Amino acid sequence: MAAEVKVALVTGVGSGIGRATALRLAADGLHVVALGHRQGSADDAADEIRAAGGSALPLAADVGDADAMREVVQRIDDELGRLDVVVANAGINGVWAPLEQIDPEEWRTTIATNLTGTFLTVRFAVPLLVRRGGAIVVVSSINGTRTFSNSGASAYATSKAGQLAFARMVAVELAPRRIRVNVVCPGAIDTEISDNTEARDTEGLGVRAQYPDGPIPLTGSEPGTPEQVADAIAFLASDSASHVTGAELFVDGGQSLVV
Repeated sequence: MAAEVKVALVTGVGSGIGRATALRLAADGLHVVALGHRQGSADDAADEIRAAGGSALPLAADVGDADAMREVVQRIDDELGRLDVVVANAGINGVWAPLEQIDPEEWRTTIATNLTGTFLTVRFAVPLLVRRGGAIVVVSSINGTRTFSNSGASAYATSKAGQLAFARMVAVELAPRRIRVNVVCPGAIDTEISDNTEARDTEGLGVRAQYPDGPIPLTGSEPGTPEQVADAIAFLASDSASHVTGAELFVDGGQSLVV
């Protein structure tokens, strides 16, 4: 690979924000390591990138598996020899239920994917990033960072709050090594993640949020798009954000301001 071509690792490329981000960064000229939970989804993302004229390396791993993520980064080093951008996007909604109904294993699964997965992705990427400096973007959520009205989503919200705290901590630690760390916090986005949500007995749970003129000030009931989140990620990953670190960018059309 030509030395001037930057390499970006994007996790969770199977659909939604991860897929849109992989495509956007490839369009910006980066070679994208498209990491999916399954090889098939990674291959699909890579095929779409190549069809649009970009370049990609499709890989599969469970982001919550330390050995698997160590191997992913080792393969990036062996085959590409560099890493400049990391987008820690892979995540699940998990189980949304009253606190006393959440099984400890259900809690563990959500935390393992969303929070531990972010830690492992970043932790193993750092030795490659420090060679030239680079950018890390963590995909969190408005849930657990600015809104707390989705009663039943305690595991999910906790994992997202943890991502924000983690990013702020490592932003300070890694800044002297020329690595920037930022967070995007999407609101309602038109993705498939809700299809994988198990909701149990959440009707009437907690206190219902009252919205002034629809749930999203900018668009009413229309959710944002994965591409809009990808645009924000691309900015934070680029040299245009060269003096931005430790920040969170809310991509929610003002939704979290009225919840």
